[in-house]
Amino acid sequence: MYFPLQDIEAAKLNVDDPEHLRIHSIETFGTHDGPGIRLVIFVQGCQFRCLYCQNPDTLDVKGGTMVEIDELVKRALRQKNYFGKDGGVTVSGGEPLLQRSKLLTFFQKLHAEGINTCLDTNGRLNNDQVHRLLDETDLLLLDVKHINEEIHKKLTGLTNKATLGLAEYRESTGKRMWLRYVLVPGWTDQPQYIEEWAQTFTDYKTVDRVEIIPFHQLGEHKWKLMNMEYPLKDTPTPSEETREMAESTFKKYFDNVILK
Repeated sequence: MYFPLQDIEAAKLNVDDPEHLRIHSIETFGTHDGPGIRLVIFVQGCQFRCLYCQNPDTLDVKGGTMVEIDELVKRALRQKNYFGKDGGVTVSGGEPLLQRSKLLTFFQKLHAEGINTCLDTNGRLNNDQVHRLLDETDLLLLDVKHINEEIHKKLTGLTNKATLGLAEYRESTGKRMWLRYVLVPGWTDQPQYIEEWAQTFTDYKTVDRVEIIPFHQLGEHKWKLMNMEYPLKDTPTPSEETREMAESTFKKYFDNVILK
């Protein structure tokens, strides 16, 4: 179940300090952002400007609502019995790494309660603070949007260097990671670059799963509500042939490929 922040008592808080996270919304019993049943917290703020962004309302780094970290831990504890052996808490976005020091505190408190942690990120940052957060991250969901740097910059507004560097760092730690790839006609469906993407990560020992996420138009209405021009309004969903091409290419290099 999805909860906008207006439904949360803690939404009344509006202070920015180390004990609060700036978040957009919360989903209980999530099943699409990591293994098992999960409490999914969508944080506010992102520096990428992806042409296909489904949640442009999460981009503003000054938006959202400040919610106390201890309140979020309490919410996770109330749901803990439903997590089972695989579930837990996922922090998604927006871009979580913009609040890396606060998330470190949050994840440490979750681990103290025996709760699994998952971080869903575009890999915007790769530094010592991020590495400390990854130490407390049981599973990393890394969205590698394009392997070609120039196309990545046109697609997101920023380079992919930090993302690729973060993948390398995670691999060096031996800790688990899932990779995600959004399949967008005309942007990320070039066979040669899908092949190169797969070849880049094929020898990684920490990649448990690769997810292919076909582009869709479900986020277009949010762009309209925000009076923003949606650049991919005429872009179709990937054809069956394109989806099969991407899936078969990835399966040459990875054992566990999921076409969403």
